Amino acid sequence: MDLYSFAPIAAILDFAYSFVQFLSQLLSPLAGSASAAAAIVVLTLLVRTVLIPVGISQGRAEHGRRRIAPKLAALQERYKRKPELLATKMRELYAAEKTSPFAGFLPVLAQAPVLSVVYGLFILPQINGHANGLLTETLGGVPLGMSLVRLLGGGEAWPSVLVFLALLALIAGVAAISRLVMLRTATPPAANAPAFQARLTGILSWMPFITVIFASFVPLAATLYLATTTTWTLVERAIVRRALGIATPPAAPALG
Repeated sequence: MDLYSFAPIAAILDFAYSFVQFLSQLLSPLAGSASAAAAIVVLTLLVRTVLIPVGISQGRAEHGRRRIAPKLAALQERYKRKPELLATKMRELYAAEKTSPFAGFLPVLAQAPVLSVVYGLFILPQINGHANGLLTETLGGVPLGMSLVRLLGGGEAWPSVLVFLALLALIAGVAAISRLVMLRTATPPAANAPAFQARLTGILSWMPFITVIFASFVPLAATLYLATTTTWTLVERAIVRRALGIATPPAAPALG
């Protein structure tokens, strides 16, 4: 079953579509033919603004994990031969520190439906039974419904490909910075932790670059959305970390 065809979700999508059209008309005197693209950016920023509490929750969860990391490591070392007692001591520690290993996960899951609806606006050819006119608008002469892969396959990519290259370069730059921050702020594994845990951190640090690959296959409207939301996420996390006083340790050698 297509989730976007479910009546309540289709109605929400239709409302969001009308709102984007309104934003496009509002921005038309300033953005001209790029007004639809500008509306996508504005809508994304509005949605991410509403979701700021989620970012704060994630920041607090990270702060909590870093704060108790040394205590957890000490417990793991002390009770490494008594797994049941270790589990009990860890629960007691989390309770005393008023945190949880799953802190911050629930808000992230809660935002998923909102972001899914917004994303649907930028990939669906039809919304609630009518054509998605947003995808017929253009940015730099490229239809918002065109993907980089389709553009390259058409044989006449130049100079339209420059629009995609600019957005992909932005996403890649954000991914590179995100990876650096992830490596610098990752909680060090316990002294007795298996070697693969440190290796896993290095592997996971490359995950942000998957967005670059994904953005090459989706319509330009979705690529623009991804460029905006990933940039917002990077800036938001930096601000939240600073506001919560989460120190960034000196750079360490890359882990693979």
